[in-house]
Amino acid sequence: MRDFLDTMASDAGHPIRTIRADGGASRNDFLLEFQADVLGVEVVRPANIEATALGAAYLAGLAVGLWETREACFAGIEADRTFIPTMSSAERERLYSNWKRAIERSSGWLE
Repeated sequence: MRDFLDTMASDAGHPIRTIRADGGASRNDFLLEFQADVLGVEVVRPANIEATALGAAYLAGLAVGLWETREACFAGIEADRTFIPTMSSAERERLYSNWKRAIERSSGWLE
């Protein structure tokens, strides 16, 4: 996720400060708080954790003119909880460095 988020921020030309999480795993408070900590961004869990399917339906409605703007389309989405990063930058970078080392060590072991 960190590499993906860094790439998105680089491509967008500005930092990503908030991400949204949904699906079954988003029920796990520990997981979302850990993501907020290791990514250094807010993680928002919607009230409806099956927001992916709902988002697809909203976009279909937007495409056929049910809503005129994306803002109007998504105006009714409510957040259940926002997870705020509390981990220090130094700890975040230490964990990320260890993660990259683990990836390097596990690469190339299978032909």
